[in-house]
Amino acid sequence: MWRFLSSSPPPEIAAYVQKEIQSAHVVLFTKSYCPYCVKAIEILRSYIGSSFTCSDLRIIDIRTRADCSKVQDYLESITGARTVPRIFIGKRCIGGCNDLEYLHSMKALAELLEQK
Repeated sequence: MWRFLSSSPPPEIAAYVQKEIQSAHVVLFTKSYCPYCVKAIEILRSYIGSSFTCSDLRIIDIRTRADCSKVQDYLESITGARTVPRIFIGKRCIGGCNDLEYLHSMKALAELLEQK
């Protein structure tokens, strides 16, 4: 029931996550069956156009990894939450689906997506 995080993540997990965060302007750590992940992907794909392209968006389904739980533990250590989606825009975590929906509703998401 209770999860205790070790003081430092396995270096290979930290390296993997940090490499992925650097790989695109927008990076989502997801699980394919998660409805919040599906919603976040839909919102972001609706912005694809001339300023924000498919190559700017990286979607990583961590469920396919044997070390999925360790990846989530590391995401928690750097973002404060281990839930998915964990969304990074411009190498900075903006939170999860609710945070993305808020930015979208406030008309602030387009500006973030265009800042490369």
